This record gives sequence, structure tokens and C-alpha cells, in this order.
Amino acid sequence: MNTIKPICISAFALLALAGCGASRQVSNTSISGLVAISAPLNITKKAPITENDLKRWSHLDIVTDTIPGMSVDKAYAELLKGKKGVPVIVGIVDSGVDIEHEDLKSALWTNTKEIPGNGIDDDKNGYIDDIHGWNFLGDSTKENLEYERIIKDKTLVDDVTYQAAKALNDKKVADAAAGKTRSEQMLAALMTSDATLVKHFGKSVYTIEEVNAIVSQELEIQKSKAAMQQMLSYGLPIAELKVAIQKQLDDQVALINGDNLKTDYRKVVGDNPNDITDTKYGNNNVMGPDKNEILHGTHVAGIVAQTRNNTLGGDGVANNVQILTVRAVPDGDEYDKDIALGIRYAVDNGAKVINGSFGKGFSPHKQWVYDAIKYAEKKDVLIVHAAGNDAKDIDYADNFPNDSEDKITEFADNFITIGALNFEYGNKVVARFSNIGKINVDVFAPGVKIYATTPNDTYKYLQGTSMAAPNVAGVAALIRSYYPKLSAQQVKHILMDSGIAITTAVIVGGKSNDTRPFSALSKSGKIVNAYNALLMAEKMSKK
Repeated sequence: MNTIKPICISAFALLALAGCGASRQVSNTSISGLVAISAPLNITKKAPITENDLKRWSHLDIVTDTIPGMSVDKAYAELLKGKKGVPVIVGIVDSGVDIEHEDLKSALWTNTKEIPGNGIDDDKNGYIDDIHGWNFLGDSTKENLEYERIIKDKTLVDDVTYQAAKALNDKKVADAAAGKTRSEQMLAALMTSDATLVKHFGKSVYTIEEVNAIVSQELEIQKSKAAMQQMLSYGLPIAELKVAIQKQLDDQVALINGDNLKTDYRKVVGDNPNDITDTKYGNNNVMGPDKNEILHGTHVAGIVAQTRNNTLGGDGVANNVQILTVRAVPDGDEYDKDIALGIRYAVDNGAKVINGSFGKGFSPHKQWVYDAIKYAEKKDVLIVHAAGNDAKDIDYADNFPNDSEDKITEFADNFITIGALNFEYGNKVVARFSNIGKINVDVFAPGVKIYATTPNDTYKYLQGTSMAAPNVAGVAALIRSYYPKLSAQQVKHILMDSGIAITTAVIVGGKSNDTRPFSALSKSGKIVNAYNALLMAEKMSKK
């Protein structure tokens, strides 16, 4: 898996979102002083979610707003008003960040020990002119998936792992062959129906409300209406949906033809990715060579740090952070070496929270990453990691990086893994794509339709555990800003222990016939709540 992006298109199931409604119970562990939520409490959705609420739903309160947000706005209004925190550096290890974005440029980390543009490593950290971070990918954007790299070089792993990688490739090729026809049919239906309705409306852009209101006896228009109702329900504008389906089709054709195994993408970078001592590579351009390739990292950074209350786009969770960019995650799977060095770079330059919205099923050099996680722990740095979007139980399925070599015993206590929530409270509260794991997922947070910064001063909704992780990283940064004496381990357990416990059964994997107790889906059985977390941090800081 590459950066944990919004869900892939699968026939007509692209980005299907749950609606609103239902009545369920929430409960809360007994923490002295908590006033936001008591247990048990019936929560019934008052009305369909508005567009304004949707843009900031992760900041709303489950009781007041009847939306399973993190009570961020409530925390600012009732707990942080008049208080002053300390700046916190948050490392964003991702695809790169648009550091020129109107809503992010005031929240950038700047290396004051470097003189910009002089071509000298002034601070002697091994990275020349690293003003806002470091780009371990150089001018590379595309990359193989890890299983592909293993097939190309079987010496990377043992034979059992190689055979698993080969079996996965064979399955993906077979699936691509089957899916190619569906993608072609879907794209053809989209193009035909859109052309029909453009002619019907006399304009190129129309809304789902206008489509719903169509009354016509013409069979072609009726068919187009039905098709476009489905298409527009996926949450993407038609133009973007066309691009997404075409990309999926192109990827399927490439898989069938074996193109995925023919290119050495790393050659552009110029290092040896299998040598952890080869560190002199990359450059200081944290945006990379193409802004179109940094949508994911820019969105993740915005969830944490886009400026609050400035009327631009959305609001970040944390109000006193500096974003340190580590470009290490390409369009494809990240290299273990880049992640290990990226974590160490962020730690060495003062990050107190690191967000990792990436993951994969194979990790030939996982020990390098494990060592970096342990290094971060020694330096009191919290790593927030996305659980993944495969709707799998990662107590059994491999998902790297992680903090346990056997999926049972943690080797570090500074690593927290985040599942994703939908904006509807009820049995659909768990995002249909989110990975789960009673042992290896720690807690859940908002991850469906999250509105944040994207390149070139734009804003979009994206979804995935990639979006859930930075929501939690933002809350972690709030705690570390206002209660800086608390350790990374303490912050991790505050995030888990202070959350809201859901005591009911929920749908898992988007399958209505698979319902399980929410408490069985993560170690804490809870959803992150900033208000409660800050109350617990206040209490712990006085001990």
C-alpha cells in the first residue's frame, strides 16, 4: 500500500458514504472533572448534517452536535480560552507539503540554524539548506509497491515472503483482468450519461438535486438520470470521477501487461535503498518536482495545522504548531530506509509528534523502522500512524510499520495506531474501509469526508485512515502544547483512555451482515475526544 489514500474505485462502490440517523449509546470512563459526556447516554441525530457542519464535523461534539467528532471546538471554547501554550513541532512524513499554501505558510517549521540558499550544511546535520524539512525522494514521484520490488529482487526477503509477494501479484493481475471490463463499462456509462444530461440541462455542471428533479418520459434521459444519481452519490464531482476511473483503468492495463515490474523508479533518486548507511541523497525541496503529487501530504498537514478562524478553508485541530515536512512517501510504496531516516530527521530537529499516514503489507527492512521508532521513544516523540484502508483485521494481516514484531507484544510505547470513523453516529460509525484490530489498532478518530488544504490554495474532502491519523496528531499536539511536561507515552495513553467508549455493535467493512461490538475493534474501544483528553492531561500534569 502507498500513502493511505481515499478508497479505490470498485465497480459502483466508490466513496460510498453513510447517511445520518439512528440512536445509540456512548459511555465514558470515570474521570474526575469530566462534564462533556456521562454514561450511558442516548445520542439521536437531530437533523441531516449541513454542508457547514460537514466541513468541520471532526471538530464537533457528539452530545451537542450529535456528530461523532472530537469536541475540538468545545475544548477551545471551554478549556483553552485565555490559555497560552508552547509551540509544538509536528513532523509530517508523507508525500510532501505545499509550503506556499495560503492556509499553511504561517505554520511552517523553519530551521533557524541554516542560512537559506547558500549551498552549505550550516548546522552540519548532513542535509544542505534544509529550511523547512527534507525531501528523501529527490525528483522521484512514482514508485513500485513493495511486493513488486520483492518480485524484482527476491534476495530482499526469505523464500516464504517471496512466494507470498508472487501470489499477491498473481492475484492482482487476475483481479485487474476482471476489473478492466467493469472499469471500461463504468467509464462508458459515466461519459454517455453525463453527455445526455449536459444536453438536457444546457450546461456542463449540475447538482444531484437537479438530477433528482428530472421528469421525463424519454428512456435515454431516465437511464441517464438513474446512472448519474448513483455517480453523484459517491461524493466526487463528475470531472474528478472521470479522472479517477480512467486512472484505475490505466493501472489495471499496466498490471495486466506487467508494466509494474519494468521500471526502476529509484534510479532518479541515486542512492542505494538497501543500504541504511547511504544517507547523502535527496534535496531540500519538500514540495517535490510536481505539486499535483503532494495532495495527500498537504491535506494531512492541513488537518493538523491549517489556521483556525481565518475564514479560509477549514480549521486545523492545533493552534500552536509548526509543520516540519519529511517527503518520503511516493505514489507507490515507501521505502523502509526513507521512513527510518525520515523519522530520525524529524526527531533530531525537534518534532514532538510525528504523523505517518502510510503503510504496506511487506517490509523487507522493517528493523530499520523499528529502530527509528525506538529512537523516537528515547527522545520522547509520539508517532501517530494510520491503521490502513483494507477493511482487514491487522491482528492477523500484516500492516507495516507497526510497534510489535509478533502482533502481540509492543516493543515501544510511543506509537499509536488509528482507525477511521464515519460522520454518522450509529451502527455505521466505523468507516467501511478502516482496518481494525483489538490488539493492533489503539483508538478511532474521524476519517470520512475530512475537509482540508490541497495544493495551490485549494481545499477538498478526502477520506481514509490517512485523515484519521492527523486528526489525532492534532489533538496530541494540543496536549503537548498546553501540557509540555507530559511524556509521549503519557499523551498516547491519554488519547486512548480519555476517549468516548461506544458500547454498541457496529457494521464492519461496510458489510451489513458483519456487525461486531465496537469495543472489539481496537485496544481502547473508544473514539478520540480532545475535550476529555485535555481534562485528563490537566489532571495528570498536577500529579
